[in-house]
Amino acid sequence: MVKPKIGYQCGVNRQSINAARHTRGSVARISLGPRPSRVILLRDTTGKGSADTRTVFLDHLYSPFGMALVGNDLYVANANAILRFPYHDGDTRIDAPGTKVADLPEGYNHHWTKNLLASPDGRFLYVTVGSNSNVADNGMEVEEGRARIDRLDLSTGKLTPYATGLRNPNGLDFEPESGALWVVVNERDEIGSDLVPDYITSVKEGAFYGWPYSYYGQHVDTRVSPQRPDFVAQAIAPDYALGPHTASLGITFSQDATQLPDAWRHGLFVAQHGSWNRRPKSGYKVIYVPFADGKPSGPPVDVLTGFLTADEAHVHGRPVGLAIDRSGALLVADDVGGVIWRVSGNAAE
Repeated sequence: MVKPKIGYQCGVNRQSINAARHTRGSVARISLGPRPSRVILLRDTTGKGSADTRTVFLDHLYSPFGMALVGNDLYVANANAILRFPYHDGDTRIDAPGTKVADLPEGYNHHWTKNLLASPDGRFLYVTVGSNSNVADNGMEVEEGRARIDRLDLSTGKLTPYATGLRNPNGLDFEPESGALWVVVNERDEIGSDLVPDYITSVKEGAFYGWPYSYYGQHVDTRVSPQRPDFVAQAIAPDYALGPHTASLGITFSQDATQLPDAWRHGLFVAQHGSWNRRPKSGYKVIYVPFADGKPSGPPVDVLTGFLTADEAHVHGRPVGLAIDRSGALLVADDVGGVIWRVSGNAAE
């Protein structure tokens, strides 16, 4: 049974959603059919904390994932390109064709999701692009333009690398106190159950984070050929380990989570999709990482658990995307349960 911390409520929006993976406020990217192709709009028109309307907001897309609204422009990251659509407040459907803003790497797409985050001033989009393999198994040629965060200048349309060596970057958010960009990254597999930890880190422009030649700074991965000690020497360590194989995907800073306790409003929520190759399994929950002075300041705290049975034989759900809704509750997209959870409450802290 999926459950929040004792004393808080966990509501569910279950509307036959298949593979809900990403949420932005009241808009959820979902999968319908063999390939994801739609964005569905879910709205709570009664203020009761449950979606009572559902409409197809955008259709005929190509594995969409990331979304960002800048003024009246809605940007959507397909698996192969960033598209721009006209949007006006209150729209429940967009029928206008999208304008391609930038191409993104496609092909085999070992990590196909492309996330988006707009800069606070609306000048840039930050774009995550995962690697095409575990550790460059098919050579670096097929990794061109991958394992990195790009920055798109919206005035010129120019897409440039912002940070590299990130195996599978996913969730993005700006830390409210420092203004720094933070990302969550899925690290490499197949060197044991306890390596390598996934992580969150502030993103330094121009930095190299090691993939595929090293991990967690300058720990050399001997499986990669040819070795590149010159790259390893440049690799910097991330800020905070989340545990091995947790498949941490979505993040959101918590300052606007007014329906949650104050102890959870000064840090970062992280959705851990859960391991596929670890014994015992790891992840399968939403956690909270406390921050102080713009940096992690303590161990993580469980926020939403129960997706995995105690004997690890059955999975009830796997959290992916996170967002804070307008009321200050936490939304959690679950692509196995096919639901969006809403965590709220006013219990004593």
